[in-house]
Amino acid sequence: MTLPVPTTSATAVDWTALRNFATLRGQLRVSLTPVCNLKCWFCHNEGDVPPPFTHLNRDAEPRSRELAADDYVNVLRELIGAGLKRVYFTGGEPLASPLAQPVLTRLPVRAPDVSYTLITNGMLVRRHQDWLATTGLDKVKVSLHYFSDESFRAIAQTRSPLATVLDGIEAAREVCEQVELNTLVQRENAHELHDILAFALERRLPVQFIELVDTDFNADRKSSAIGAQGIIDHLRTLTRDEDTEVSGVGQGRRIFRVDGIEIDVIHRELGRHHVGQCGTCPLRAKCIEGFWALRLDHAGGIQPCLLREDLRMDVRTLLAAPETIPAAVAEHVSAFTEGTL
Repeated sequence: MTLPVPTTSATAVDWTALRNFATLRGQLRVSLTPVCNLKCWFCHNEGDVPPPFTHLNRDAEPRSRELAADDYVNVLRELIGAGLKRVYFTGGEPLASPLAQPVLTRLPVRAPDVSYTLITNGMLVRRHQDWLATTGLDKVKVSLHYFSDESFRAIAQTRSPLATVLDGIEAAREVCEQVELNTLVQRENAHELHDILAFALERRLPVQFIELVDTDFNADRKSSAIGAQGIIDHLRTLTRDEDTEVSGVGQGRRIFRVDGIEIDVIHRELGRHHVGQCGTCPLRAKCIEGFWALRLDHAGGIQPCLLREDLRMDVRTLLAAPETIPAAVAEHVSAFTEGTL
């Protein structure tokens, strides 16, 4: 089910919920494609059918692409103008999309309080390095869930060598001042977490360790999920500089600083930010994220929750007049936070 676009006029919209979300550092996650050159077993594909599931079930196809590069640029301009400031480009693998270059080289708003981050598996960064250097990206986050060819194959179901990812990290460092790593904590890489951390610290790269987000697509791999306490205990042997952050949106995190390098651990024990619709949500028991991101997908949908496709709003009818989208999104967010959807 996809919800219709709200019909309330822009002048009648209460912007409070959307602006509060932005003030609390809520993200706008923009999926350029559901396609990826890896098949990581835990992939949630921003709410679309993930590559490993499509590989096993040929009749389970992701949504068709409905947005053009101009649509992305126009929607971004309007939503940033409405107050959303933190934009993350995702997929799938965003660099696998033919829209990556025409969108990322035309980022519509440049301002000190607006940030653009590319989230990538690193495999294609070297290939696209020349034009990536011309974008206004503030940060590149590279997923590094493995530290050997064996774990790379086990987790990402690929025959490619890990060296391709490591080279992608170096290529990102050559074109972007801020490069960070993110690592999903799991049984398949538990023996390599210290190595990944050491790799990051040696290169002075921030890294974020993340606990598994349960979805219907990874329900048969619950035994792979492990908590983050092990890496937290290890970090405490390296530094006494530790803070916790539970304000804002999303899940609480522990922040460590080792020789000036920030290491984040997304830790479910710190709680999460649930609002409005979350209170009666049937999936709340397995949700560890709460409301922390609005997701714009390549098919023209916007949803406030990864686990609730029924809360997805289709904005394709507004693309001819993108200036009408912020009011519709604001009304949708307000209804979600008030629990009236």
